[in-house]
Amino acid sequence: MSSAVTVLSKPELGRRLLPVIGLFLLSPISAEYLVGYAESTYHPLEMLWGLVILAPLYGSIALLIREITRRTGRGWPTMLLLAAAFGLIQAGLIDQSLFNPHYGTDLNIAYWDTERLPTWISPLGISANLTLDFVSTHVVWSFAAPIAVVECCAPRIADRPWLGRIGILLMISFYLAAAAFVFDDHLRVTGFMATKAQFVATVACALLLGISALLAPVYTGKRAGYVPAPWLVAVFVLAVLALHIFSSPDWTGVSVSLLAFAGCAMLISTWSGRAAWKGIHVLGAAAAALLAYALTSFAVQPAGDAALTVKYAVNTTMLLGVLVLAALAYRQLRAAQ
Repeated sequence: MSSAVTVLSKPELGRRLLPVIGLFLLSPISAEYLVGYAESTYHPLEMLWGLVILAPLYGSIALLIREITRRTGRGWPTMLLLAAAFGLIQAGLIDQSLFNPHYGTDLNIAYWDTERLPTWISPLGISANLTLDFVSTHVVWSFAAPIAVVECCAPRIADRPWLGRIGILLMISFYLAAAAFVFDDHLRVTGFMATKAQFVATVACALLLGISALLAPVYTGKRAGYVPAPWLVAVFVLAVLALHIFSSPDWTGVSVSLLAFAGCAMLISTWSGRAAWKGIHVLGAAAAALLAYALTSFAVQPAGDAALTVKYAVNTTMLLGVLVLAALAYRQLRAAQ
């Protein structure tokens, strides 16, 4: 391990523009539309309009997380910690779903209390199950999986910065504008405001995660050792995420999910530090995450009264989109080799 950091220069605009646009759009689609819980998912025009807000809210942060990581010469531990920090900010400060007990019922989510009440921690004003769900959703589906898949679609520039100073300022501006809009909209519609203590605790936790991300070590060399085949990595990640998605909303389910996530993180961290770990392994893990949500969408009961034919048509379209994107990334990785 070395403290030396080598940062490659950003490629010319023509090579990085498409990946930037791709990540800017894939992040919100994966975060909000892929699993199909929202009523707007089944109204195509509403989905497109929603991206006007959701792309700056999610896509800007995905690009900034990636940019910070690549510019500091770090890797996935930094990305995941930053993703967790922004996930807390989103759920705790922006839409306040972490603390608002009526957030789901306001959105006509029929199973909200079923997911919330069994692990409700009254002194903190949070549900352990929903906290884990919100943060893990942002880490995996809002940020990590989209970043990984788009980088695999552009493997020759995957380890290089994609944004210039103007691009960084634009992403920050886009995010702040979208976050302010969402905050104001939820406050106006629900009238809910978290307590000062909840705000302070959220900011403190997010700062701790952010500092930890920037203190993560830089590994300049890889070790020898066993790495499973890419398809086994994909099956393993798919199994872990399925275990989390379909776990019970009680303390047993939360414990099982935490253990599964911890085991998954430990193994992937170990494998990714070995010389045999390649881009195709990254794609296997990321594509499995997107596939987990795309398949789950068929069993999800959406908010509102979506016609089943429309629901399954949208679910199928999303699934096909994931498969096409994974195939494109695989082709690009093979071509780069």
